[in-house]
Amino acid sequence: MTVLHSRDHGGDGPLLLLLHGAGRSSADWAAAAPRLTGRHRVLAVDLPGHGRSAPAGSWDFAEVCADLDDTLTAAGSAGRVAVAGHSLGGMVASAYAATRPDRVAAAVDLDGFGWGRPDQYPGVPEEEAARRPAEIGAMSRAAAGARMPAGYVADQVAYSVGLGIPRVPAEETCRASVRELPGGEWQLLPERPGAVEMLDAMDGLDLFAVLRRVLSAAAGPGPGPAADAARPGVDGRSPGRVRAGPGPGSGRAGGPGAPGRGRGRRGHPRDAPPGPGAGGFAGR
Repeated sequence: MTVLHSRDHGGDGPLLLLLHGAGRSSADWAAAAPRLTGRHRVLAVDLPGHGRSAPAGSWDFAEVCADLDDTLTAAGSAGRVAVAGHSLGGMVASAYAATRPDRVAAAVDLDGFGWGRPDQYPGVPEEEAARRPAEIGAMSRAAAGARMPAGYVADQVAYSVGLGIPRVPAEETCRASVRELPGGEWQLLPERPGAVEMLDAMDGLDLFAVLRRVLSAAAGPGPGPAADAARPGVDGRSPGRVRAGPGPGSGRAGGPGAPGRGRGRRGHPRDAPPGPGAGGFAGR
């Protein structure tokens, strides 16, 4: 049994599970979670190898979904849940909804769709559609689990503050995505072996097939995620639903603080989650 570290924000209503992006942590949801507690009990989770959760034995989506089962059980959740994730967390949310239709009442995927295939970029020349995702993927792998200099956290926090993010949450989210090393350097999380496995798992997931499976379950008879308008949703008041697609930003490149904000401070695409944040390696 693997119970992931989580932050229970409390709240009244069915459980809402929040999942962060690659190289990030549950701290990223600190600003959003209190806004959701009026209708849900809100639980934000550190995915394997992130934040305060132990590294995975092997990083794959089936194992992560099993870890979420154990985590929900440990949290005392016996009923159906809603699950929402950003970037990598959105991919996990989609996989969880697809494989556990009786457990998931609603799923939200914010910007979680991987690099995709060249044929999934309409209007982009074939050569560019093949080359650019490969370049971004290579940068992600080069940055995975990297050691950063002593001034890294201060630099990231200053960058976030420049975007209008308050200093205290900016520092909290940055520190939650790294481990301090002797001599003052910083280790990006997940550490490199797990980070590379995670990127392999992301590259190997056909998210469009996963979403078709989720939507098929939603359209069919019986309980499942994203029921039609006639079926009560996870909160018992609104229709259940699956939302998949871009979040507040565009694409997946982003800087600390908000999705789709450009390039990170280290010169590679960055996965910046909902709410205050800084740091982490190039994820999705």
